[in-house]
Amino acid sequence: MATGQPPSRVTNEYAWMVTGPLALIAAICATALALTTRPAVGAWYPTTLLFVLMVLATTPMFNIVVRRQTLVLTLAEVPLVLALFYLPPLSVVIAHTAAALVMQLRLRARPAKFWFNVVKAAAASSIAVLAVVALPEIRGIGPGTWGILFAGVSIHLLTTLAAVATVVTAVQGWPAGRELLRTSLPTSLAGGISTTIGLLILIAFETTPWSILLFSGFLVILVPVYRAYAQFFRQHRTLADMYELTRAMTESGQDGTLVDALLGRVRTLMQAEYATLWLPAQGRHPEVLLTAQEGQRGLLDTTAAPPEIREAAMQEKRTIALGSRLDDDPALRGLLRARGIKDIIVVPLRSGQATIGTIEVTNRLGDTNHFTTGDVPIFQTVAAHAAVAVENSRLVDRLRHDAYHDTLTKLPNRRRVTQALREAVGIRAPGEVVAVLLFDVDGLRQVNESLGHAAGDKVLAEVASRLRRSAPSSALVGRVGGDEFAVTLRLETADEAEQLAAELREQIRAEMVFGNLTLDVDTAVGVAVHPEHGADPETLLQRVDLAAAAAKSAPGSIQFFHPALESGSTRRLGLAPDLRQALDDNAIEVHFQPKVTLGARRLVGVECLARWEHPAEGPVAPEDFVAVAEHTGQLGRLTELVLREGLRRSRDWSHDGGPLAIAVNISARTLTDQHFPARVQELLTEYGVPAERVTFEIKEAGLLDGTDRPIPTLLRLRDLGVRLSVDDFGTGNSSLAYLRRLPVHEVKVDNSFVQGMATDPGDLAIVNAIVTLSQQFGLTVVAEGVESELTLELLQDIGCEIAQGFLFSRPLPYDRLEGWFAAQTETESPVHAAVRRLRALP
Repeated sequence: MATGQPPSRVTNEYAWMVTGPLALIAAICATALALTTRPAVGAWYPTTLLFVLMVLATTPMFNIVVRRQTLVLTLAEVPLVLALFYLPPLSVVIAHTAAALVMQLRLRARPAKFWFNVVKAAAASSIAVLAVVALPEIRGIGPGTWGILFAGVSIHLLTTLAAVATVVTAVQGWPAGRELLRTSLPTSLAGGISTTIGLLILIAFETTPWSILLFSGFLVILVPVYRAYAQFFRQHRTLADMYELTRAMTESGQDGTLVDALLGRVRTLMQAEYATLWLPAQGRHPEVLLTAQEGQRGLLDTTAAPPEIREAAMQEKRTIALGSRLDDDPALRGLLRARGIKDIIVVPLRSGQATIGTIEVTNRLGDTNHFTTGDVPIFQTVAAHAAVAVENSRLVDRLRHDAYHDTLTKLPNRRRVTQALREAVGIRAPGEVVAVLLFDVDGLRQVNESLGHAAGDKVLAEVASRLRRSAPSSALVGRVGGDEFAVTLRLETADEAEQLAAELREQIRAEMVFGNLTLDVDTAVGVAVHPEHGADPETLLQRVDLAAAAAKSAPGSIQFFHPALESGSTRRLGLAPDLRQALDDNAIEVHFQPKVTLGARRLVGVECLARWEHPAEGPVAPEDFVAVAEHTGQLGRLTELVLREGLRRSRDWSHDGGPLAIAVNISARTLTDQHFPARVQELLTEYGVPAERVTFEIKEAGLLDGTDRPIPTLLRLRDLGVRLSVDDFGTGNSSLAYLRRLPVHEVKVDNSFVQGMATDPGDLAIVNAIVTLSQQFGLTVVAEGVESELTLELLQDIGCEIAQGFLFSRPLPYDRLEGWFAAQTETESPVHAAVRRLRALP
């Protein structure tokens, strides 16, 4: 039976981190009161009377549960108002602290919570009394007195709320503290009402002491009315929750989400920390143990309760309810105490005369809350509905299958693959390896967007079928992600794993025919083996993911894992907070690389390139920090930083009678931002640079992705007057003819082709074709990566217009750009004016 321990709970001992400072504050304030007020302490009998009233007023009227903590609403402000008016300052603190002490003794709270609540009462009352003492002296019972008393009680409430929010945040984290503050409005309103009632009682009592009889009579009537209302409210809420639970089970029974709907709502209905469904193995049906835990998403396959309790309920076919306000079975209660559980209700699920399992709730939320005998029949009703739903929908079969299999392909899912890997690692013979092959289907997004998700599902189903047919019988084939399939098996050597990966990839690459549609589907394959690449399934799956990601850009599309992949990924992850700080501190620099006309050798503009010098890592490659920016939401800030710096420098350095032309790289993701063109217009206006002096360069892979998503943004940018350029052209699968559909002005030939022109006739032919066709389409051609005079001459011969590269200059900071320009130019004297012509110097 799966009985693993649930995730560890945050200990309440963190409350001492708040209790200590609160105690110090209380001591300082009380000492100040004792030294500065006369008299500081009054007669014992009025202090005792108000102490008794404070104890009585702390009786809870409402309980608000915030995660595992309980926020109690009382009428404690009523005696506090009276105490502030009648008692000397230190007597108020003593009475209020003593009342809190009695209350915590009555609740038998744990030490951390006990002392926190006592010290909180002392600190809040001390601060409130100190504030009242600092205000003008109370005289009579007029509006001035009302304001002083109301201010004192309000300070008391705010101090209490701040202390509780701080300790909840320390114990359970900021989300719980934020939730507490969000739900504090009813507390504030109730405190204001209680304060008003206290003022009314004070006014009436000062007018005539006999008014206490009226308020006593009112209280005698109010108590039973409130109890009746509270009982009615609880019954109404329970009926509404029961209806919602029944409806959810009925609706979810057809789509396989019954257990999620059942356990989550049962836990909420019973206000329990855990709700568990147990269906023991029976015949061909495997055991199922699933738990919904407060604060955890999804279902766990562990439970907090000892198995002996649910087995007893199953065998004896009776409800077992254990807790301080429930039945007391010494043997079973000992099992609960050993696991730190305060109460539990376990109800058997009956189908006719048979018992098919149990459903249980464990630990009522709130340290002072417990299950009562009134909760048992409610939970038994829930169990009856659950048993019918489980039996009618054959839940036992579906639970196991859905937990370990993918719905679409019927293959084992990631959980089952992980389990199989763990088993294979455990039984591996000496000299064997456990191989994990991860197949990442290329182009599935384009299939979904072009042909619909139904076509994409067919592709996935066909890939799954081919892998099942082609993989060895000893292999486990599973779907571990949206477009990722894993094959795991034991082999003699790692070379066999690579050979198998190549064979399976070839099987997948064969044409897929769906009616009149024929598709060619390829995959990138990552390979990792145990023990070389990992000792546990989680590590192997993580590393094979990295290998598959690297395979997408590797020749042959098959990649073994190696440590450099992980170190690069980890390094990028570690750069995320540093990049955000660098953007905040303007630590990202912009360098400028000149673009030169090949005929006249004149500077026509510069490309703006971001550079980052990490204080510890040194220079960071642009592709690394741009990737980090894309995945952490910082891309917009980075793009705007480069664009701002480029526009500023363009305005400052006029060239050929106008601002210097600049080119800025933008990501394909930026083209999905509908606000980007408007922001560009704002920046152009702010810096006074004409739009035609700005070029945006977008990589071919992002611009020509087979969809029309970039086109609206491109059209808006074109309408602004900026120029658009396709960067790294030639590296993708797009044709120049496709460019005619896009509002672009320029094509930049990828440097891999430019640098190979002098030695590879194929590269020369590619560049020649791009230049010729681009000119026919009216597009400007820029060759990037020019590093030799021979390459420069070949580009001139085929008619290329503009080039950039190390032959002219590396990217330079702005302060060195003018110096480069002066050093690299010579003056010619044509008929009308002197012209500065660039020399091609390395």
